[in-house]
Amino acid sequence: MNTFTTLKKSLIRTGSLAGKELYSALYSPVTYGIGVFFLLFVSIWFFFLQRFFANNLASLRSFFGTFPLAFIFVIPTLTMKSWAEERKTGTVELLLTMPFSEWELVGAKFLAALAQAALFITLTAAVPLSLSLLGAFEGGVIFTEYAGALLLAACAVSLGILLSSLAKNQAGAFLGSAVVLMAVMLINQVPLLVTLPDAIVNVINYLSLSFHFESFSRGLLDSRDLAFFIISTFLFLYLNTQALVYRKWK
Repeated sequence: MNTFTTLKKSLIRTGSLAGKELYSALYSPVTYGIGVFFLLFVSIWFFFLQRFFANNLASLRSFFGTFPLAFIFVIPTLTMKSWAEERKTGTVELLLTMPFSEWELVGAKFLAALAQAALFITLTAAVPLSLSLLGAFEGGVIFTEYAGALLLAACAVSLGILLSSLAKNQAGAFLGSAVVLMAVMLINQVPLLVTLPDAIVNVINYLSLSFHFESFSRGLLDSRDLAFFIISTFLFLYLNTQALVYRKWK
């Protein structure tokens, strides 16, 4: 009973902190600018570069396939302020002295940024809804594709806030996150350009977020990819808590 009560109080504190972070973000014009950029990016890429109508195929695979590329720019913008701004203004020391655990602080930052990413992803539902009048799309497949997009966003956000905790300012956090996300998103393209041993190709694919998202983009729920995203997300969050512990006792 005591454990349950402690967990409940911890979740309430985390939710309160996340709500404050989200409230602040929703009052920032930058958030809406990012949302507009994301919607325009995936839509233009899908309709014009992928030429959806010319393909004459009732599939949204190419639409969701643009998400990893868009996240390279969108996620760093959402996470760059998470810890870098706190560090610049000196408020991170204040947070660390307050009665919050490292997991509560990290969890709040994560949930606030993920909520924004989830909002952007949800707004793209206008695309499949409008196209449903032109063809027969499978609801289960679209649901799986959106679930994969949310898992991909969660993993990218957890990595982004980890890198923000290591950066000295927002610019460094953005550039660092963008470069690292570009690497983990596009590294699976390397075997297509260079002939490598199968063992190395398997390692490269395993490290690629885009590779693990491919099954979801096809509407397939692979337990291995699901486990990868969940474990990776918690690993990055754990490393973030350890970075805070190190800073507290530094």
